[in-house]
Formats: sequence, C-alpha cells, structure tokens
Amino acid sequence: MLAKGGLSMGLCEGRVAIVTGGGRGLGRAYCLMLAAHGAKVLVNDMGAEADGNGADTLPAHQVVDEIRRAGGEAEANFGDVSDWADAQAMIEQAHKAFGGLDVLVNNAGILRDRMLVNMTEDEWDSVMRVHLKGAFAPIHHAANYWRMRHKAGDRVDARIINTTSHSALFANVGQANYASAKAGVATLTQLAARELSRYGVTANAIAPRANTRMNEHLRDESPELLRLRDPDWVASLVTWLASAGSAGVSGRIFEAWGNGYSVIESWQHGPQTASTKDPSSLGPKIFEIVEAARSNAGIDRDTWLEP
Repeated sequence: MLAKGGLSMGLCEGRVAIVTGGGRGLGRAYCLMLAAHGAKVLVNDMGAEADGNGADTLPAHQVVDEIRRAGGEAEANFGDVSDWADAQAMIEQAHKAFGGLDVLVNNAGILRDRMLVNMTEDEWDSVMRVHLKGAFAPIHHAANYWRMRHKAGDRVDARIINTTSHSALFANVGQANYASAKAGVATLTQLAARELSRYGVTANAIAPRANTRMNEHLRDESPELLRLRDPDWVASLVTWLASAGSAGVSGRIFEAWGNGYSVIESWQHGPQTASTKDPSSLGPKIFEIVEAARSNAGIDRDTWLEP
C-alpha cells in the first residue's frame, strides 16, 4: 500500500493497536494512519459530545468502514475508557478480534473549562475521570495482559502512547480540571515507562497542537495555522512511536504539530541552599535560589514552535 504522496507503507505491519477516542479528530487521524501502515486497529469511541454528554456509535463505525474500504482491518468498540470493566473488555476484544495487542493509544477526552472560582465539583470530577482514570484503566488492563504474555515466555514489544497537553505543561488559565488531569497523565506516562520496561513495554506521551472540535472555540482560523495544526502531523509521530522502531524511546513527553516535534524536559533539580530549622533566617536564602532558577515556561512565552 501507498500513503498520500507515495510514501511506502508498513511501519506497523501486523501490529494490533487500540485507539481510544478514535472516532473523530486526532483519534481518527491516528486510526487511519496506523491502519495505512499495516496495523489492525480497534477504534474505541463512545460518540459523546466534546463536553462528555451523549453517545453515538456512528463515529467509530465510520472510521472502521473507512479503514476496511482501504483494505485494512478494524473493529469498533464503544466502551467508556474510565469504566473498569469496559477498559478490560476493550483489551479482551482486541485480543479476540486480532490475536493480540501491541499498541495502546490513550486519546479520549472531554472539556469542561471554567475558572477556578467558578468550577463545579462535577466539572472537576468528570474531566479528571475521563482523562486521568480513562488513561489509567486501559493501561492497567493492557499492562496485565503484557505481563502475563511475558511470564508465559512470549516476546513482548508493546507501546503505550498517552495524551497530555500544553495546558498541563504550561498551566493554561481557565482549565484547572483539564490541566491537572493531563499533568497527571504526563507523570503516569513516566511511571509506566519505569515500571513496565521489564515486560518489554515502552510508554510515551504527546502534547499535540491540532484542529479538533475540542478547541474550535479557541481556534485561530488563519490558513497557515490551520495547515500547521492538521492532525496528520501528530498522527505521523504517533505512528512512529507505535512501531517496532521506537523501542529505544520511553518515558518521554513530546510536543507535536506541523511546525516541529520537541521533547519536553521534565522537572529538574534546580538551585539549592542549605536547610535550617530556623525559619526566620530563610528569606534571603529562598530569594537567592528563586532568582537563580529559570522562570516557569508558559503558553504565552514559550513560543519556539510558533510560526
């Protein structure tokens, strides 16, 4: 098979992938590119609205149909990623349908933006549930699947690809729930990379900049930014991370869009001062190390990727 532009296919030939939230936007782009590169894809999508309400089986079915028309293999799944039993059933369905599981792409998400002082308990809980528990539950069941295969003597070469956000990495105002959940996903990714390496599993995360229905209300409609935020730029990195060729990369967080890919550098030990049990003497010391430290990066200041 050939991709658009005549690129050769087969980067993920024979690999089995689950993509959550695979019916629209970035998830759809991931499913289509993974399938074009030879992966068998389980397309998970409840078909909810961007705020998490409602359900519709059509988006997942449409992606499955598109993959099959192109000669690929795909199945639909409509489970709730944050539901423990649904997450387990998703792993079992991939194994039953395709004979295994090699790649888990956690992409499903919702938005319920609000300033801290106005955010309701339900707006906090629902976003944390879908994004953070909705990443953990599939990871938990997939990790146990791979652990059992490893213990049985099978060779495991598996991938977890999570979705974090610039909102989490750079603290975007008005998204306390979303940013906190996505920051948790970033740390969960690093932890999974350390814990699961013994079983042949890598874990990475991406912070994508792409045009999706979740950011329509924020979107700059200039033609150049629309081009740079085409989901296929991000899908390209996800597809490579899903491949056997990415085995040496784990525990990393990537920014991704049409203007480039970058590795996010995580929390680092910074300037240090001697500890004391006398708080009255701390002021000058703390001011000294704070002034010596780099400022926190911010969405409005960290602009290396802007055109």
